[in-house]
Amino acid sequence: MNEEVLIFGHKNPDTDSICSSMVCEMIDKDNGKNFSKAVRLGNINKETQYVLDYLGLDAPELIEKVEEGQIVFLVDHNEFNQSVDGIEKAKIVSVIDHHRIANFETSEPLCYNAKPYGCTSTIIFEELKQLGCEINRTEAILMASAIISDTLLLKSPTTTEYDKKALAELAKIANIDVNQYGLEMLKAGTDLDDFSEEQLINLDAKNLDKNGEKFVIAQVNTVSIEDVLKRQQQLESAINKKIENEGLCLFVFAITDILNSNTEIIALGSRTDAVENAFNKKLENNRAFLEGVVSRKKQLLPLIDKNF
Repeated sequence: MNEEVLIFGHKNPDTDSICSSMVCEMIDKDNGKNFSKAVRLGNINKETQYVLDYLGLDAPELIEKVEEGQIVFLVDHNEFNQSVDGIEKAKIVSVIDHHRIANFETSEPLCYNAKPYGCTSTIIFEELKQLGCEINRTEAILMASAIISDTLLLKSPTTTEYDKKALAELAKIANIDVNQYGLEMLKAGTDLDDFSEEQLINLDAKNLDKNGEKFVIAQVNTVSIEDVLKRQQQLESAINKKIENEGLCLFVFAITDILNSNTEIIALGSRTDAVENAFNKKLENNRAFLEGVVSRKKQLLPLIDKNF
Protein backbone atom coordinates (compact mmCIF):
# COMPACT_ATOMS: atom_id res chain seq x y z
CA MET A 1 0.00 0.00 0.00
CA ASN A 2 1.26 3.46 -0.92
CA GLU A 3 1.82 5.38 2.35
CA GLU A 4 1.70 8.72 0.52
CA VAL A 5 -1.44 10.66 1.45
CA LEU A 6 -3.16 12.28 -1.53
CA ILE A 7 -5.17 15.41 -0.71
CA PHE A 8 -7.78 16.54 -3.21
CA GLY A 9 -11.11 18.26 -3.75
CA HIS A 10 -13.92 17.36 -6.13
CA LYS A 11 -13.91 16.81 -9.89
CA ASN A 12 -14.10 20.02 -11.97
CA PRO A 13 -12.23 21.72 -9.10
CA ASP A 14 -12.94 25.29 -8.06
CA THR A 15 -10.70 27.67 -6.15
CA ASP A 16 -11.72 26.27 -2.75
CA SER A 17 -10.91 22.69 -3.78
CA ILE A 18 -7.47 23.60 -5.10
CA CYS A 19 -6.47 26.10 -2.42
CA SER A 20 -7.70 23.93 0.46
CA SER A 21 -5.74 20.95 -0.85
CA MET A 22 -2.58 23.01 -1.24
CA VAL A 23 -2.87 24.55 2.23
CA CYS A 24 -3.34 21.15 3.86
CA GLU A 25 -0.17 19.88 2.15
CA MET A 26 1.79 23.00 3.13
CA ILE A 27 0.72 22.81 6.77
CA ASP A 28 1.61 19.12 6.94
CA LYS A 29 5.07 19.84 5.52
CA ASP A 30 5.51 22.82 7.85
CA ASN A 31 5.05 20.28 10.64
CA GLY A 32 7.45 17.70 9.23
CA LYS A 33 4.84 15.47 7.56
CA ASN A 34 6.46 15.06 4.16
CA PHE A 35 4.18 12.25 2.95
CA SER A 36 1.22 14.52 2.04
CA LYS A 37 0.65 15.57 -1.56
CA ALA A 38 -2.01 17.87 -2.97
CA VAL A 39 -3.42 16.73 -6.32
CA ARG A 40 -6.37 17.77 -8.49
CA LEU A 41 -9.14 15.93 -10.33
CA GLY A 42 -9.59 18.31 -13.24
CA ASN A 43 -8.40 21.39 -15.06
CA ILE A 44 -7.62 24.66 -13.29
CA ASN A 45 -10.14 27.41 -14.04
CA LYS A 46 -9.10 30.98 -14.79
CA GLU A 47 -10.05 32.29 -11.36
CA THR A 48 -7.84 29.73 -9.64
CA GLN A 49 -5.06 30.34 -12.15
CA TYR A 50 -5.16 34.03 -11.18
CA VAL A 51 -4.41 33.01 -7.58
CA LEU A 52 -1.59 30.66 -8.57
CA ASP A 53 -0.04 33.29 -10.86
CA TYR A 54 -0.32 35.92 -8.12
CA LEU A 55 1.67 33.64 -5.80
CA GLY A 56 3.97 32.19 -8.45
CA LEU A 57 2.84 28.63 -7.67
CA ASP A 58 2.35 25.62 -9.92
CA ALA A 59 -0.96 23.79 -9.99
CA PRO A 60 -1.10 20.41 -8.20
CA GLU A 61 -0.58 17.30 -10.29
CA LEU A 62 -3.61 15.99 -12.18
CA ILE A 63 -4.78 12.46 -11.35
CA GLU A 64 -7.64 10.47 -12.86
CA LYS A 65 -7.90 7.48 -10.51
CA VAL A 66 -6.49 5.97 -7.33
CA GLU A 67 -5.43 2.41 -6.68
CA GLU A 68 -7.01 0.16 -4.08
CA GLY A 69 -5.74 0.99 -0.59
CA GLN A 70 -4.41 4.43 -1.54
CA ILE A 71 -4.57 6.73 1.51
CA VAL A 72 -6.60 9.86 0.71
CA PHE A 73 -7.69 13.06 2.43
CA LEU A 74 -10.83 14.65 0.95
CA VAL A 75 -11.48 18.38 1.03
CA ASP A 76 -14.51 20.32 -0.21
CA HIS A 77 -16.54 17.19 -1.01
CA ASN A 78 -17.60 13.81 0.30
CA GLU A 79 -19.96 12.35 -2.31
CA PHE A 80 -18.27 9.51 -4.18
CA ASN A 81 -19.83 10.50 -7.51
CA GLN A 82 -17.97 13.83 -7.26
CA SER A 83 -14.66 12.21 -6.33
CA VAL A 84 -11.83 10.38 -8.05
CA ASP A 85 -12.32 7.07 -9.85
CA GLY A 86 -11.50 4.26 -7.44
CA ILE A 87 -12.50 6.22 -4.33
CA GLU A 88 -14.69 3.31 -3.12
CA LYS A 89 -11.58 1.18 -2.55
CA ALA A 90 -9.30 3.91 -1.23
CA LYS A 91 -8.52 4.37 2.45
CA ILE A 92 -10.12 7.68 3.45
CA VAL A 93 -8.40 8.99 6.58
CA SER A 94 -9.82 12.50 6.74
CA VAL A 95 -12.52 14.76 5.34
CA ILE A 96 -12.94 18.53 5.67
CA ASP A 97 -16.08 19.74 3.96
CA HIS A 98 -18.94 22.25 4.00
CA HIS A 99 -21.49 20.40 1.85
CA ARG A 100 -24.28 17.96 2.57
CA ILE A 101 -23.21 14.40 3.38
CA ALA A 102 -24.49 11.89 0.81
CA ASN A 103 -23.46 8.58 -0.76
CA PHE A 104 -20.54 8.33 1.66
CA GLU A 105 -19.32 5.43 3.77
CA THR A 106 -16.01 4.00 4.94
CA SER A 107 -14.88 0.66 6.35
CA GLU A 108 -12.68 2.26 9.02
CA PRO A 109 -12.97 5.23 11.41
CA LEU A 110 -11.69 8.56 10.17
CA CYS A 111 -11.35 12.24 11.05
CA TYR A 112 -14.40 14.09 9.71
CA ASN A 113 -14.90 17.84 10.07
CA ALA A 114 -18.01 19.21 8.37
CA LYS A 115 -19.53 22.58 9.17
CA PRO A 116 -22.24 24.62 7.39
CA TYR A 117 -19.84 27.43 6.51
CA GLY A 118 -19.47 29.24 3.23
CA CYS A 119 -16.10 27.72 2.47
CA THR A 120 -13.91 24.72 3.31
CA SER A 121 -10.93 27.00 3.90
CA THR A 122 -12.80 28.71 6.73
CA ILE A 123 -12.99 25.36 8.52
CA ILE A 124 -9.29 24.72 7.85
CA PHE A 125 -8.42 28.19 9.19
CA GLU A 126 -10.32 27.49 12.40
CA GLU A 127 -8.55 24.14 12.81
CA LEU A 128 -5.15 25.76 12.36
CA LYS A 129 -5.93 28.42 14.96
CA GLN A 130 -7.09 25.81 17.46
CA LEU A 131 -3.89 23.82 16.92
CA GLY A 132 -1.75 26.94 17.30
CA CYS A 133 -0.24 26.57 13.81
CA GLU A 134 1.58 29.54 12.36
CA ILE A 135 0.08 30.66 9.04
CA ASN A 136 2.41 32.25 6.49
CA ARG A 137 1.46 34.78 3.81
CA THR A 138 1.15 32.25 0.99
CA GLU A 139 -1.14 30.02 3.03
CA ALA A 140 -3.18 33.06 4.08
CA ILE A 141 -3.67 34.21 0.49
CA LEU A 142 -4.70 30.71 -0.62
CA MET A 143 -7.34 30.46 2.12
CA ALA A 144 -8.53 34.05 1.62
CA SER A 145 -8.89 33.40 -2.12
CA ALA A 146 -10.98 30.30 -1.45
CA ILE A 147 -13.31 32.23 0.87
CA ILE A 148 -13.65 35.10 -1.60
CA SER A 149 -14.48 32.61 -4.35
CA ASP A 150 -17.05 30.51 -2.50
CA THR A 151 -18.81 33.48 -0.89
CA LEU A 152 -18.56 35.81 -3.91
CA LEU A 153 -16.66 38.34 -1.80
CA LEU A 154 -19.00 37.72 1.16
CA LYS A 155 -22.14 38.47 -0.91
CA SER A 156 -23.43 34.92 -1.22
CA PRO A 157 -26.23 33.75 1.11
CA THR A 158 -23.92 30.90 2.12
CA THR A 159 -21.66 33.43 3.87
CA THR A 160 -21.48 33.05 7.65
CA GLU A 161 -19.99 35.20 10.38
CA TYR A 162 -17.21 32.63 10.58
CA ASP A 163 -16.28 33.28 6.94
CA LYS A 164 -16.26 37.03 7.51
CA LYS A 165 -14.06 36.73 10.58
CA ALA A 166 -11.66 34.30 8.90
CA LEU A 167 -11.30 36.48 5.81
CA ALA A 168 -10.59 39.58 7.89
CA GLU A 169 -7.86 37.79 9.86
CA LEU A 170 -6.34 36.19 6.76
CA ALA A 171 -6.27 39.54 4.93
CA LYS A 172 -4.15 40.98 7.76
CA ILE A 173 -1.67 38.10 7.55
CA ALA A 174 -1.60 38.32 3.75
CA ASN A 175 -1.41 42.12 3.76
CA ILE A 176 -3.92 42.45 0.92
CA ASP A 177 -6.87 44.73 0.20
CA VAL A 178 -9.64 42.12 0.13
CA ASN A 179 -12.02 44.10 -2.08
CA GLN A 180 -9.41 45.06 -4.66
CA TYR A 181 -7.75 41.66 -4.81
CA GLY A 182 -11.07 39.82 -4.60
CA LEU A 183 -12.75 41.70 -7.41
CA GLU A 184 -9.79 41.18 -9.74
CA MET A 185 -9.75 37.47 -8.89
CA LEU A 186 -13.50 37.03 -9.47
CA LYS A 187 -13.36 38.98 -12.74
CA ALA A 188 -10.56 36.72 -13.97
CA GLY A 189 -12.94 33.80 -13.58
CA THR A 190 -15.64 35.42 -15.71
CA ASP A 191 -13.58 35.41 -18.91
CA LEU A 192 -15.38 32.60 -20.75
CA ASP A 193 -14.54 33.45 -24.36
CA ASP A 194 -11.77 30.86 -24.74
CA PHE A 195 -13.95 27.94 -23.67
CA SER A 196 -15.93 25.67 -25.97
CA GLU A 197 -19.55 24.93 -25.07
CA GLU A 198 -18.54 21.47 -23.85
CA GLN A 199 -15.86 23.01 -21.63
CA LEU A 200 -18.28 25.62 -20.29
CA ILE A 201 -20.86 23.12 -19.08
CA ASN A 202 -18.13 21.11 -17.34
CA LEU A 203 -16.18 24.00 -15.79
CA ASP A 204 -17.93 23.68 -12.43
CA ALA A 205 -20.38 20.81 -12.71
CA LYS A 206 -21.60 18.75 -9.75
CA ASN A 207 -22.81 15.20 -10.41
CA LEU A 208 -25.73 14.35 -8.14
CA ASP A 209 -28.04 11.44 -7.45
CA LYS A 210 -31.58 11.29 -6.08
CA ASN A 211 -33.14 7.88 -5.58
CA GLY A 212 -31.11 6.49 -8.46
CA GLU A 213 -31.88 9.39 -10.80
CA LYS A 214 -28.68 11.10 -11.91
CA PHE A 215 -28.60 14.82 -12.54
CA VAL A 216 -26.07 17.64 -12.84
CA ILE A 217 -26.08 21.24 -11.69
CA ALA A 218 -23.33 23.24 -13.39
CA GLN A 219 -22.51 26.88 -12.78
CA VAL A 220 -20.44 29.62 -14.38
CA ASN A 221 -19.86 33.17 -13.16
CA THR A 222 -20.05 36.13 -15.48
CA VAL A 223 -20.49 39.89 -15.58
CA SER A 224 -22.92 39.58 -18.51
CA ILE A 225 -25.56 36.84 -18.61
CA GLU A 226 -26.60 38.08 -22.05
CA ASP A 227 -23.17 37.37 -23.53
CA VAL A 228 -23.32 33.75 -22.38
CA LEU A 229 -26.89 33.31 -23.64
CA LYS A 230 -25.76 34.25 -27.15
CA ARG A 231 -24.40 30.69 -27.22
CA GLN A 232 -27.60 29.05 -25.93
CA GLN A 233 -28.19 26.86 -28.99
CA GLN A 234 -24.66 25.49 -28.91
CA LEU A 235 -24.79 25.08 -25.12
CA GLU A 236 -28.01 23.08 -25.38
CA SER A 237 -26.44 20.79 -27.98
CA ALA A 238 -23.53 20.10 -25.63
CA ILE A 239 -25.90 19.56 -22.67
CA ASN A 240 -28.16 17.16 -24.59
CA LYS A 241 -25.12 15.18 -25.67
CA LYS A 242 -24.00 14.87 -22.04
CA ILE A 243 -27.52 13.86 -20.93
CA GLU A 244 -27.55 11.07 -23.52
CA ASN A 245 -23.99 9.87 -22.90
CA GLU A 246 -24.28 9.79 -19.10
CA GLY A 247 -27.92 8.76 -18.70
CA LEU A 248 -28.92 11.95 -16.89
CA CYS A 249 -32.53 12.85 -16.16
CA LEU A 250 -31.74 16.56 -15.71
CA PHE A 251 -29.00 19.07 -16.46
CA VAL A 252 -29.20 22.55 -14.99
CA PHE A 253 -26.74 25.13 -16.29
CA ALA A 254 -26.66 28.19 -14.02
CA ILE A 255 -25.26 31.45 -15.37
CA THR A 256 -24.59 33.73 -12.40
CA ASP A 257 -24.06 37.49 -12.61
CA ILE A 258 -21.55 38.21 -9.83
CA LEU A 259 -22.10 41.97 -10.00
CA ASN A 260 -25.90 42.00 -9.68
CA SER A 261 -26.34 38.70 -7.78
CA ASN A 262 -28.83 37.08 -10.17
CA THR A 263 -28.85 33.82 -12.11
CA GLU A 264 -30.35 32.63 -15.37
CA ILE A 265 -30.68 28.87 -15.73
CA ILE A 266 -30.94 26.60 -18.75
CA ALA A 267 -32.62 23.32 -17.79
CA LEU A 268 -32.90 20.25 -20.03
CA GLY A 269 -33.86 16.61 -19.54
CA SER A 270 -36.86 14.49 -18.62
CA ARG A 271 -37.15 15.93 -15.08
CA THR A 272 -37.29 19.67 -15.73
CA ASP A 273 -40.52 19.54 -13.72
CA ALA A 274 -38.33 19.39 -10.60
CA VAL A 275 -36.87 22.76 -11.55
CA GLU A 276 -40.24 24.32 -12.36
CA ASN A 277 -41.71 23.12 -9.08
CA ALA A 278 -38.65 24.20 -7.12
CA PHE A 279 -38.93 27.83 -8.19
CA ASN A 280 -42.63 27.93 -9.10
CA LYS A 281 -41.72 29.08 -12.60
CA LYS A 282 -42.46 27.71 -16.03
CA LEU A 283 -39.39 27.35 -18.19
CA GLU A 284 -39.58 29.50 -21.30
CA ASN A 285 -37.22 28.56 -24.11
CA ASN A 286 -35.72 26.11 -21.56
CA ARG A 287 -34.74 29.08 -19.36
CA ALA A 288 -35.73 30.78 -16.12
CA PHE A 289 -34.44 33.97 -14.49
CA LEU A 290 -33.86 33.63 -10.73
CA GLU A 291 -33.51 36.99 -9.05
CA GLY A 292 -31.20 37.06 -6.05
CA VAL A 293 -30.04 33.48 -6.59
CA VAL A 294 -26.26 32.94 -6.65
CA SER A 295 -25.58 29.83 -4.56
CA ARG A 296 -25.85 26.33 -5.99
CA LYS A 297 -25.32 24.77 -2.55
CA LYS A 298 -27.95 26.78 -0.69
CA GLN A 299 -30.40 28.13 -3.28
CA LEU A 300 -30.40 25.70 -6.21
CA LEU A 301 -29.58 22.17 -5.04
CA PRO A 302 -31.83 21.91 -1.93
CA LEU A 303 -34.97 23.10 -3.75
CA ILE A 304 -34.39 21.00 -6.86
CA ASP A 305 -33.41 17.94 -4.84
CA LYS A 306 -36.57 17.92 -2.72
CA ASN A 307 -38.79 18.28 -5.81
CA PHE A 308 -37.73 14.98 -7.35
